[in-house]
Amino acid sequence: MNEPNFDYLKNQVKHTGFGESLEEDLKNNIQQAPQEFTINHQTKFGEDQIQANLYFKKSAMTDMYFFNKYELSLTKEGQTEPSTKQTFYIGKDNNITLKEGYNLLDGRSVNKDLVNRDQQKYNAWVQLDFKQTDNQGNFKLKQFHENYGFELNQALEKHPIKELQNPEERGRLEDSLKKGNRQSVTFLNEGTETKRYIEANPQFKNLNIYDSNHMRTSESQKEGKSEVQKKTQKQNLKGETEDSPSEKTVKRKRKRIAV
Repeated sequence: MNEPNFDYLKNQVKHTGFGESLEEDLKNNIQQAPQEFTINHQTKFGEDQIQANLYFKKSAMTDMYFFNKYELSLTKEGQTEPSTKQTFYIGKDNNITLKEGYNLLDGRSVNKDLVNRDQQKYNAWVQLDFKQTDNQGNFKLKQFHENYGFELNQALEKHPIKELQNPEERGRLEDSLKKGNRQSVTFLNEGTETKRYIEANPQFKNLNIYDSNHMRTSESQKEGKSEVQKKTQKQNLKGETEDSPSEKTVKRKRKRIAV
């Protein structure tokens, strides 16, 4: 067995989020020397079940194996069959970890440092587009770049989140949201503390907010409503200071009569 190759693969699997529990299966498969093999892995996030299939293939020229991709299937709490699945490819750059893959399958966005075809680094929020698939049946990825206009810290500041008052807690909160997690926080309203769950929603430049039972609340849309209210108030104010078309017509008629 190619020991350096095995060490590289086990570290690659570990850093992709699968931990060290697959090392024995990985070693056994490499020792048998098939052309390709698959390792199955099951885990849970909360009450959601994830089935992962990791695919390895041997080089046509050497005895080295490569970890090419893994497929995730998500079975939501209370369901018996997977609701969504996606294949994530492993390369030198732009890899998605197991937890990030789960968060993407569950509809959330993940913030990633990426590399384009010209090997230029950039940062973007990525999200699965469940309305579009590629030729392999995978959901396409939507990207919201830095110039799209979503600022996580500004979105957080719009809400009375207790954890923002402590720099360390704030940092942990932002890091968790960037990984695509739905994070527990405390809302402060006139001295009353209320448990909430939040997740980043870069497409609409705000946060999704849920109550303690993970039900979506109207607080997610407060900012959008306030902007509409401001616009309506401006229009009303404009209507009070400017003549309406009918009033202008009446004034023109009065001027003609006066002449």
